[in-house]
Amino acid sequence: MAKSSSRSRGGGGVKENVTKLEEGLNPFKSDKFDPDAYVHNNCSLNDKEIKQLCSYLVDLKKASAEEMRRSVYANYAAFIRTSKEISDLEGELSSIRNLLSTQAALIHGLAEGVHIDWLSLSNSDGLSKDAISSSEDRETSDLGKWLVEFPDLLDVLLAERRVDEALAALDEGERVVSEAKEMKSLSPSVLLSLQNSITERRQKLADQLAEAACQPSTRGAELRASISALKRLGDGPHAHSLLLNAHLQRYQYNMQSLRPSSTSYGGAYTAALAQLVFSAVAQAASDSLAIFGEEPAYTSELVMWATKQTEAFALLVKRHALASSAAAGGLRAAAECVQIALGHCSLLEARGLALCPVLLKLFRPSVEQALDANLKRIQESTAALAAADDWVLTHPTMANRHQTGRPSSISVGNTAAFPHKLTSSAHRFNLMVQDFFEDVGPLLSMQLGGQALEGLFQVFNSYVSILIKALPGSMEEEASFEDSGNTIVRMAETEAQQIALLANASLLADELLPRAAMKLSPINQATYKDDNRRTTDRQNRHPEQREWRRKLVSSADRLKDTFCRQHALELIFTEEGDSHLTADMYINMDGNADEIEWLPSLIFQELFIKLNRMANIVAGMFGGRPKFATLLLMRLTETVMLWLSDDQSFWDDIEEGPRPLGPLGLQQFYLDMKFVMRFATQGRYSSRNLQPIVNEIISKAMAAFSATGMDPYQDLPEDEWFDEICQDAIERLSGKPKEINGERELNSPTASVSAQSISSVRSHSSS
Repeated sequence: MAKSSSRSRGGGGVKENVTKLEEGLNPFKSDKFDPDAYVHNNCSLNDKEIKQLCSYLVDLKKASAEEMRRSVYANYAAFIRTSKEISDLEGELSSIRNLLSTQAALIHGLAEGVHIDWLSLSNSDGLSKDAISSSEDRETSDLGKWLVEFPDLLDVLLAERRVDEALAALDEGERVVSEAKEMKSLSPSVLLSLQNSITERRQKLADQLAEAACQPSTRGAELRASISALKRLGDGPHAHSLLLNAHLQRYQYNMQSLRPSSTSYGGAYTAALAQLVFSAVAQAASDSLAIFGEEPAYTSELVMWATKQTEAFALLVKRHALASSAAAGGLRAAAECVQIALGHCSLLEARGLALCPVLLKLFRPSVEQALDANLKRIQESTAALAAADDWVLTHPTMANRHQTGRPSSISVGNTAAFPHKLTSSAHRFNLMVQDFFEDVGPLLSMQLGGQALEGLFQVFNSYVSILIKALPGSMEEEASFEDSGNTIVRMAETEAQQIALLANASLLADELLPRAAMKLSPINQATYKDDNRRTTDRQNRHPEQREWRRKLVSSADRLKDTFCRQHALELIFTEEGDSHLTADMYINMDGNADEIEWLPSLIFQELFIKLNRMANIVAGMFGGRPKFATLLLMRLTETVMLWLSDDQSFWDDIEEGPRPLGPLGLQQFYLDMKFVMRFATQGRYSSRNLQPIVNEIISKAMAAFSATGMDPYQDLPEDEWFDEICQDAIERLSGKPKEINGERELNSPTASVSAQSISSVRSHSSS
């Protein structure tokens, strides 16, 4: 009872509100309602009345909303039931329309058949002109009927989305319009109405197709059918743009599930993104070719669209994968991202889209940044190790081989697999270079090989400058050390340590770095394995790499030249700056003829001893590399002789001094030169340059002697005499004196050499 009473009370309130609402709306229901008068009368109210009216309207709005809410709740079930009935009714109406359309087409076909039969029968019986006129009137009547039914037929086809039939009907309408224009069978107004009807329905169909193409659910054959229908409607450019936009929306929708993370592997993100983007581009290219063919306008739009998508892809990869790798010097990670992207992009070339150059252009700055950062890391790491290097040659230890954090291709327990001995900083430099070329190898397609080689040459040149700085008393210009900065290095005090510096530069420049650089060769990219065998087939090297190796060797020669120059100066000059090799030592001999003992001058004896000592050191350190010792001793000998040849003060004293060069002085000078050539030839470090240098020095001395009016050939003994003295001196200085019957030959010109020491050499030459 309570419930019923509450309902009755609620119902009474509703009725009252409805009654008030109807009373308020009565002025608007009148046929004579004048809006202007109503507004004028109501607007003439004063402020108090306006406020009351506003308050009333607000209350009315609230009552209306409350009434609607109650009505919805009360009639919700009826609303649902009515909606279902309406839906069923729409289905039945659609079926009725289909049935009516089918029946109309059937009746139309029957009428045409009867008409044709009737015409043929009438013609065969010889119809009169009145009968023909009657037939024409009937055709006109049929055309009029078609004109009436045509818009409705199109509307039905469009409503049911029967695209092919609608296109056929539109084509039929266009045909009728064309014939009517030619035959002038329709009045201008009827013709215009028909054209407008066709245009209106054509636009409606185009809008339907465009809407379908833009739906994310429209894919595959359905999308191609819609685009093809749009093209048939004569809107090819718009249809092609819609096709490309549909593929763009599809892959952008799929990209929403791809979430890049700064901690994730950049290659995985690049691969997933490349799969989405380039598969969409490939499918768009296929659809474009299938629907539009190879028309230049559409092909050009496809290329521009694909280029734009490729650029957008490259920006995403740079932002989420390459940027962090490039900044940290992660060349391998950057290379892998680029290779993955290029691999997917290159598959489009079969479809006529060469987009790899676009990627290469956009990726190049990031990869160059990673390349520079990697080279800088190699330089800084090597310089840091050089500061603590003890300059002792060793085979690579297990720690050295794994300092880079990567598995080495060299067997850890097999020393023979890595026969070269280097100091610790050079080992580190070599290992980092090996890894560097493995990283840079995949980037050949970016044409970064030359830039990588040039950058590594600069790093090696900086390392050579550090090695030069480690030589005691190095006087090389400060500009040569600008790459090494303010690096503090431990001095190489002993000759063995200094030769170790030369070994570092020589082995890296001549063998290790060129061999590693072969990984950049396209021929060896797939088959090259770092088995540390010597590279003898130099014809297989790329010309660029041959030039690069030449630059490396030239840089290493800076160290060798500095080493030889310092040792030559140490040999020639005293600590006080006095020279052991002056013109007086030859000019003064003719005044002391009774005290002459025919031996090579002491400075050249010391040169021989120094060369022998260095040869022994090198042989102990590089037993399997005699070429290294030969080149070093050859360069040191040349340095001393070049200094003598270029010492202008020496030759000024010989040629224009107060006292001329006498026969004994010329003989001693000739003996010294023959001694140098003798031990250089026997030691196998006589170079092509040494012989011309020595011959030029001898020629200058003989010319100075001839200038005094004497014949040098009359005062010089036979060459056999010089050869015997030189050979005896070599044997004695080598610890092998010439003996007869087990005793030293007393008349040998080197018999008294045993009483001389290196200290006496210095004192004698300076006296």
